[in-house]
Amino acid sequence: MLRRLYHDQPETFAFTPDNLKWAEAQMKKFPEGRQASAIIPILWRAQEQEGWLSRPAIEHVAAMLDLAFIRALEVASFYFMFQLQPVGSVAHIQVCGTLSCMICGAEDLIGVCKDKIADQAHALSADGKFSWEEVECLGSCAIGALAQIGKDYYEDLTVERLAEIIDELAAGRVPTPGPQNGRFAAEPLEGLTSLKEYDSGKMKHNASVQLATDIGDTIKRIDGTEVPLLTPWIKDGQQAEPNGKKKAEPKPAADKPVDLTGVTKQEAVAKSKAKPKGKSNPDPVIESQPETLAGPREGGADDLKKISGVGPKLEGVLNELGFWHYDQIAKWTAEEIAWVDSRLKFKGRIARDNWMAQAADLAKDR
Repeated sequence: MLRRLYHDQPETFAFTPDNLKWAEAQMKKFPEGRQASAIIPILWRAQEQEGWLSRPAIEHVAAMLDLAFIRALEVASFYFMFQLQPVGSVAHIQVCGTLSCMICGAEDLIGVCKDKIADQAHALSADGKFSWEEVECLGSCAIGALAQIGKDYYEDLTVERLAEIIDELAAGRVPTPGPQNGRFAAEPLEGLTSLKEYDSGKMKHNASVQLATDIGDTIKRIDGTEVPLLTPWIKDGQQAEPNGKKKAEPKPAADKPVDLTGVTKQEAVAKSKAKPKGKSNPDPVIESQPETLAGPREGGADDLKKISGVGPKLEGVLNELGFWHYDQIAKWTAEEIAWVDSRLKFKGRIARDNWMAQAADLAKDR
């Protein structure tokens, strides 16, 4: 199925302060240089905030992770859990249409959505409050037919009950998720045939429904204020500031002149932070500054974004350091790689993606 960006896009996107703090914390789960691994949870957070993924949202996340925009778009368009068009302001209803649910009346549920929301999937209702789509198996075959609405499942649905749920949501109420026919969980309709000593009467709802009911955010958009920001992977003293950034530390000799790369002279001649020579690190690499240019040569700069692993933000950093052309990068030695690497936010990317070989191939096509 071809998935394209929606034709009518907002001009900008920004995370709420709390969601930004959450997103930046996700990046800290991964080793230095691997922050792009956080793309799926951060794209998901953007969708949870807005309801769908707009182009500005995808580009915003790509810039945060220093990825080329196309790489973020590849992820967003590949996974069907990402909505690339606006959804209902109240709820987006996903009806399971796979075999078990189809046998239990999923086609009739889709008919309800067509009658009460819109004739076509992914279209907004007249009031903009609802949208719907048919999805593949939601993995709750024992209690179909079902639909996922917001974050929770509504199971054992009938035509009448789904119509009532839509009306309740339109009126501002949040129907209790889970089985809609009085069933506790996934036990047989005729009653328990095993584990009969288990007394479900001790609980009003099964654990999943109880949690959803307690939280009360089945269809609520996430802005980051719902629960405390849990970042156990960040050591004490390294938590981000309220704006998502750590307090800036003064650079060495910050008031001294800087060289053409924009780094202090002390930094420009510093050795890499490699561990002392030993069994685990026998040959620490000494940094050596590569040949740089004050600007691009006649004819203009090369498009460094064609190098896998280089996005718009990283291209700007390379330009600031004095690298404008493929042939400059293709000639980097190990010592020169160490010099450049120590000036990039995400270290290790040069060797991982082998920029030199890529640049050499690109230079041949110039």
